[in-house]
Amino acid sequence: MNKIKPLDQKDSIGADALNHAVKVQNNFKSGCSILDRLMDFAASVPDFRRTDKGNIRHRLEDIIMLMFFARASKCVGRAEIIEFGKHNLNKLRKIGILKNGVPSEPTLCRIENGINDLELADRMQEFAQKYHREMLGESGIREIICIDGKAQRGTVQDNGRNPDIVSAYSFNTGIVLATEACREKSNEITAVPLLLDKIDISGKVVTADAMSMQKEIIDTIRRKRGDFLIELKANQRTLRYGVEDSIKALTPVYSYTVGPELGHGRIETRIYRIYDGLEIIADKQKWGGNMTIVEYEARTVRKSTGVLTSEKRLYVSSLASDTPTLGHFVRSHWSIESMHWGLDVNLLQDGIRRKSPRGARNLDTIQRTRLFHLRQKKRDSYPYPVHYEPGNFTMMYIRDLSFCQIEIFFIFGS
Repeated sequence: MNKIKPLDQKDSIGADALNHAVKVQNNFKSGCSILDRLMDFAASVPDFRRTDKGNIRHRLEDIIMLMFFARASKCVGRAEIIEFGKHNLNKLRKIGILKNGVPSEPTLCRIENGINDLELADRMQEFAQKYHREMLGESGIREIICIDGKAQRGTVQDNGRNPDIVSAYSFNTGIVLATEACREKSNEITAVPLLLDKIDISGKVVTADAMSMQKEIIDTIRRKRGDFLIELKANQRTLRYGVEDSIKALTPVYSYTVGPELGHGRIETRIYRIYDGLEIIADKQKWGGNMTIVEYEARTVRKSTGVLTSEKRLYVSSLASDTPTLGHFVRSHWSIESMHWGLDVNLLQDGIRRKSPRGARNLDTIQRTRLFHLRQKKRDSYPYPVHYEPGNFTMMYIRDLSFCQIEIFFIFGS
């Protein structure tokens, strides 16, 4: 096995670098395999059952690992998870789980709805932050943390709404650092401050959509010594239209253009204009100090039709107006949307029906843990394809290698 070098980075992070908030490579040293870490994660989840009484045939960690592997193979219903377990029972026993066979469908249902969703989410946070610290290391990168919510469309609450889960996602490492579920009669506005209190944002840049443009959220970020870049829309009507009218007569501190770039059948040119908010924002005391204004304009030409469309967006930031390439932070926020897309497309989250919000959040926690490993595999460019067809279940076996040199073998069922 090749000797693992210390963590390094792909690009320069100087102040004048175009992309000064880069993603890190997985070149850290680790003494245990990813399978060992996954099993430690599963074993750390508190068992809600009366283990000293009754006939408990299956360990809780065995069932969690079964669900983890089955979800990785895009099994949707519990019946598919059971079929997956039966088909790969010998392979699963080789890694030390399911010694007493595959649990029944009622057992899976009780486990999914019985595990304390808060404790499972806390264990995922501890598990993720171990990787996060090792990957980020001492690189000196200014980390970008993206905040956004996702509706669990497979679950409907008594009030007819889908439960929302807000997550903090590290753009630099591709890891979900923490999650917070919105209360039944609430929304992201009350959940985001609770989420920010779970993580360290000192010296980091927090990006969020317009719903997070709230005094309490900005005060929390400033109190924890972080910076922010948040989209400005009509939910802050006075501020939005005041800024929009003011910048028409002002000259930006600087501006720059990215593109044209061809992708997805369109040619896109992005223009960023940076303004100092000192003379633009009237109620600076409400927001805890001066803010920088970022105007983002996207000009898109459809390659098939030649039709030109233009869109403008406004952002406010606590970063200084002379910070180079502020537009990079605007673009980086889309990484969390990509992560949510991965949950739906790769792991079919919206297609999985759950009756209770607790079961939905437990499913979300397991899937986010699994998605992290899928994204790391893609980032490391390993040549093993992921193939799935309905009824053709896949067993994922992880060799005992260090984390940054994982080899994932997909052994297809006959």
